[in-house]
Amino acid sequence: MPELEIPIIKERIKTELIQSGTQVDPLVEKAIKRAVEEETSELAKDILLTLLENYQIGKRECLPICQDTGTVVVFMEIGEKNCSQCREIENAINEAIREVWQEESFRASIVQDPLFNRINTKDNTPAVIHTKVISGEGLRLTLALKGGGAENMSALKMLTPSEGADGIKSFVLETVLKAGGKPCPPIIISIGIGGNFETCPLLAKRALFRELGKPHPMPEYAALEAEILQAVNQTGIGPQGLGGKTTALAVQIETAPCHIASLPVAVNLDCHAHRHITLTF
Repeated sequence: MPELEIPIIKERIKTELIQSGTQVDPLVEKAIKRAVEEETSELAKDILLTLLENYQIGKRECLPICQDTGTVVVFMEIGEKNCSQCREIENAINEAIREVWQEESFRASIVQDPLFNRINTKDNTPAVIHTKVISGEGLRLTLALKGGGAENMSALKMLTPSEGADGIKSFVLETVLKAGGKPCPPIIISIGIGGNFETCPLLAKRALFRELGKPHPMPEYAALEAEILQAVNQTGIGPQGLGGKTTALAVQIETAPCHIASLPVAVNLDCHAHRHITLTF
């Protein structure tokens, strides 16, 4: 059984973290260009054009497209034949983050204790790592640079089954309206439906990694995504909360089985920077 090459993994993570932090997802850029054409508010258009200019500067100068370079969230899928290397890989992930945040113009944003000892770790570690063992061998890493502003506006609610799709739509709209301009719209809205209290937010986080704007494979959920997106964009919150038609670029839903008495719903908001990467080894 071939072992995974830890130094190669670390260097690829470093390269991709820098690229993700300084170059916007092409699908986001495309969506914002489309929004410029559809906007009726001149102020909203101006903000969207400024975002596009910012993306170009970030790419050209290798500078962060947002000053909040976020918490690094990792979903690690590792083959059962490589499980003995889990600890090495986790160390490599954190070492890659440490070096990027110390060598590049990336802001360190992690404190070592949430309440009593909020001292910055100064290297943006540790990452938040979720590990899943899969059959066979190999490694798949999905990483996000998740900013604090959008994360702070995310929410979980335990609905009852009788509240159904209307209850979900109401909760999402309530969350977005409460957030206003704080998550730096235009936003991506990822929604977890099902599971239980602890797994539903993970569904929402995973939904962020789906190809931007790609409809859910189940028609009923695809229709719900479209309905929520339309409703959100009718709120008038607009780019950066200053008014307009473009409050969200996409709504993405992930689901899981749940208890007969429950309908958990989690809403994880993501800012327009929408920084994420997937690596396979």
